[in-house]
Amino acid sequence: MTPSSRPAGLVQASEPGQAAAAKAAQTAARQSYGRLLSWLAWQWRDVAAAEDALSGAFEKALATWPAQGVPDAPDAWLLAVAKNHLLVAARRQRLHDSPEVQAVLAIDPSAPQDVQPQPLPDSRLKLMFVCAHPAIDPALRPALMLQVVLGLDATQVAQAMLSSPAAMAQRLVRVKKKIRDAGLRFDEPGPDEWPERLHAVLEAIYAAYGLAWDAWESSPSDGPTDGEGSTRVQGLRSEALYLADLVCTLLPADAGRAEALGLLALMLFCEARSPARRSAQGGLFVPLAEQEIGLWQRPLIVQANRLLQGAAAWAAPGPFQLEAAIQSAHCSRLFTGITPWPGIVTLYQRLITLAPSLGAQVAHAVACAQAGDVAGAAGLLAALQHPRLASYQPYWVAQAHVAGLQQRSRDAHHALAVAIGLTTAPALRNYLQGQLDGLAVRGQALVAGGG
Repeated sequence: MTPSSRPAGLVQASEPGQAAAAKAAQTAARQSYGRLLSWLAWQWRDVAAAEDALSGAFEKALATWPAQGVPDAPDAWLLAVAKNHLLVAARRQRLHDSPEVQAVLAIDPSAPQDVQPQPLPDSRLKLMFVCAHPAIDPALRPALMLQVVLGLDATQVAQAMLSSPAAMAQRLVRVKKKIRDAGLRFDEPGPDEWPERLHAVLEAIYAAYGLAWDAWESSPSDGPTDGEGSTRVQGLRSEALYLADLVCTLLPADAGRAEALGLLALMLFCEARSPARRSAQGGLFVPLAEQEIGLWQRPLIVQANRLLQGAAAWAAPGPFQLEAAIQSAHCSRLFTGITPWPGIVTLYQRLITLAPSLGAQVAHAVACAQAGDVAGAAGLLAALQHPRLASYQPYWVAQAHVAGLQQRSRDAHHALAVAIGLTTAPALRNYLQGQLDGLAVRGQALVAGGG
């Protein structure tokens, strides 16, 4: 167990007592790790020390729970043990002279199961704003929040940030060392400091939601599964929605609130379409253009549109508002029966002007193709440059789509094969394989017909 990752692989026991203890620890790691770590880091003012302490608490749980039984309140037990670990470490290093620290960490180690964690539902959000400190590299602020506040491991953070796991792990270790060595204050930023930190917080929330959205395709259903499974995925999705709503609630009614409203609207548009992402038979992946709109949740779409209208009233457009507007245009098919592709192209052009991400540029090319400018779409894809372009699965899916529209069967076949090789989600991989098989069948038909 390393201090830079959420405890994983806890359910490995053969005896009943060990299995029960491991299962309880697994559940606590999945459901409460982020909340417990946020509280400890906020109180102790040291992210790395809080991670070490919580990891040590999980290790002690696995060593003692099989014999003593799982406590009635596992989260409280883990929190108490971690706090005790911090206090002991502070004594050894003579860093606990402050009466305030003593008051925070004063516990009875003989009865940790009786200690209840304080109900601080916004402690995670406070820590996220701390992680957006101006002294921290802007590119690493969302990544730091994903690991420290939401408990994701370096591999998952790297996936969200389009980076390699090894490089991301090293960068996160360095930034946490900088926080400790520089003694960055953990004071909650005042309203005057929110604007410069807000976008990083929103990026982290959306990245967490995006990971859950993508990972959902890897599970066979929305029901419970063993281990980390879809339960952890759904928990992360709910956590992101909760935090987005909390940001909207806490921010003052000014222009800075517009982007937060845009983010929440964006996520609700996605939630509204989630029931149609799988086919009724076999749970196969269904792309947006082929989804049954009758399965979309109209109330969520209406709510998201209201949020987006509220954001637009401030006349301060930002990336999340534009992404939400794109999703709103897609969802308009529920009311009009058509997808306004020319308007979506325009929205992507504005989005790329503000935030030229690789995902937005690939989606812009696809939108151009859907709007009828297939040659323009091919040119946009050919002009893309990014260090991770070759391993970016959506790029190859887009290449296959555009090549198919241009009847370049060989290029489409190659792009689909690459995309399948980069796809880990079974539902999506099966869909792409079906597309590849269909392309081969059509090619055989052309040959047989002399075409």
